Amino acid sequence: MNDEQIEQEIQTKGLTAPRVTPEDVEANIASEHYFTAEQGAFAAFDPMTGADVVPPALSLLTFCVLFLRNGVPVTGESACASPENFDAEIGRKIARQNAVAKVWPLMGYELRSRLVAS
Repeated sequence: MNDEQIEQEIQTKGLTAPRVTPEDVEANIASEHYFTAEQGAFAAFDPMTGADVVPPALSLLTFCVLFLRNGVPVTGESACASPENFDAEIGRKIARQNAVAKVWPLMGYELRSRLVAS
């Protein structure tokens, strides 16, 4: 069951108490950024260290960094086991999905704190 199906079920059942919605999560994302571990390794390359070899497998690991409206960064990643199956677009989608999954508990905690305080 995906987020849209769960949201539909919640609405169908008329569950109206305060909660975090998929729209809330998306609205809380201020920016998103993607890169592979290979790109990160090249960006961090220091010729003074003598480490001039970047393993090809790093190109199969994709990172997504979401910055929330309050400035908190949340990361997600995806990795491809077989190089022949690597697809940058799919890697970014999976990495984003994994990052978004980490936003839910953060926003849930924030909502619960507000509910308890009121």
